[in-house]
Amino acid sequence: MATAIWISLATTGALIYAFQSSMQSDAEQDAEPTPFAGLDYVRTGIISVPVFNDGKVHGYFLARLVYTAEGRRLAQLKLPAEALLTDLVYTHLYGHPEIDFTTRKNFDVENFRETLRSGLNERIGEDLIREVLVEQIDYLPKGQVGTSQTRPASTEESQ
Repeated sequence: MATAIWISLATTGALIYAFQSSMQSDAEQDAEPTPFAGLDYVRTGIISVPVFNDGKVHGYFLARLVYTAEGRRLAQLKLPAEALLTDLVYTHLYGHPEIDFTTRKNFDVENFRETLRSGLNERIGEDLIREVLVEQIDYLPKGQVGTSQTRPASTEESQ
C-alpha cells in the first residue's frame, strides 16, 4: 500500500512539474522580442533599380538593406519578405520621380526606411517588420557600369 501511495505522489508531482514547465515556455514565447532575443536580422542582396529619364537609363540606384522581424513569424510567410521589400523599393523610387540621385539633396533616408517598414507590414497584414536598416545606398551612373573605379596610387617621381 505504501508503494502505491509513493507511485501516486511521484506521478502527481511529475505531472504538476510538466504542466508548470509548459506554462513557462508559453510565457517565454509570448514575451516581447528584443534585439537580444526573438528578433532575426535578415540581410537582403543588393537591390538594383535602373533610373530612367526621358526614356533612357541614366544610372542605377543600389541598396543593401537589413530588416528585423520575429523569426518564428517570419518563417511562416509564404511569400518571402525580401521579394516584398524589393517591390517596395521599386515602388518608392518610381513613385517619387523628384528624387535626384546625383545630388542626394532630396533623398530622405528616414522617410525611405519608414515607408518600406510600414509598406511591408501593411502587405503582410500585421506589424511583423520592426525596423528596416540601411547597410548601403549608392548611385552608379551608367557610364561607370562595368568599369573599374580603382585608380593606381599616385607616385611621386624622384628627381
